[in-house]
Amino acid sequence: MNILIFLGSVRESTPPRPARLGERVAFACKRILKANFPNSRIEVIDPLDVKLEPVFKPHFSYSSQTVPDALSKLADKISAADAYVMISPEYNHSMSPALANLLNHFGASLFSYKPSAIVTYSAGQWGGARAAVNMRTFLSELGCLPVSAMIHLPKAQEVFNDQGDYLATVHDTERWDSYLNRTFLQLQWWSEAASNQRQAKDPHQLIDNFKQSPSQRNAPEKN
Repeated sequence: MNILIFLGSVRESTPPRPARLGERVAFACKRILKANFPNSRIEVIDPLDVKLEPVFKPHFSYSSQTVPDALSKLADKISAADAYVMISPEYNHSMSPALANLLNHFGASLFSYKPSAIVTYSAGQWGGARAAVNMRTFLSELGCLPVSAMIHLPKAQEVFNDQGDYLATVHDTERWDSYLNRTFLQLQWWSEAASNQRQAKDPHQLIDNFKQSPSQRNAPEKN
C-alpha cells in the first residue's frame, strides 16, 4: 500500500510549547500505520515543504510544460497513492485553511476511487471534531470518500511527544492504539478493496472526468 498523510498546518510552532502540534499527530499516525502495514510506503506531506505560487492557480490549470515542479511532483504522489490520511486542526468550526488550500490545487481525478481517513486535533478539549464534519463533504467531493470511523485528539500535547510517541505520562497506550486502529484498519480494508477493484476495472473508463467546463456537471436541459 502507498499512503499519504497530509498535515494541515503551516504553523511553525504551537502553544503551549514551541513545537508543531500537528506534526506530532502526523508522526503518531505514521507510526501506527507502519505497525499495521510494515511493507507499505507511508509519507507525510507537509505544506511547509510545498512551495506554492503567490497567486492561486491549481495544478490542472497549467500546461504540462509550465506546471511548477513542486505541484507536478505532488500530483504524481497523489495519483500513485492508494489511500490518504487528512490531519487538520479546527478553524472557526471548519477544516484548516492550509489543508484546504493545498488540496484545492489538485483535481478530483487524482484522488478519486480511493479512501481517506479524517484525523483532527486540538490543544483544548474538543479535538477538532467540528472540523471533521466539514471535512467529510470536502473529501467526498474530491472523490476520496472518508471511512466512517474518525480520530479526534483533544489535548494532543498531553498524549504525544515531538516524535509522535506516547508521552511517559500516558499509561493506557493499548487503549490509544485501539482507538487509532479503529479508523486505520477501516482504511486498510477499503484501500485494499478499492485497489483490487481498480485493477479489475478502470473506473476512469466508466465515467468521464470533468476536464473542460463546470457545465459538464449539469443535467441535460429541456428542449
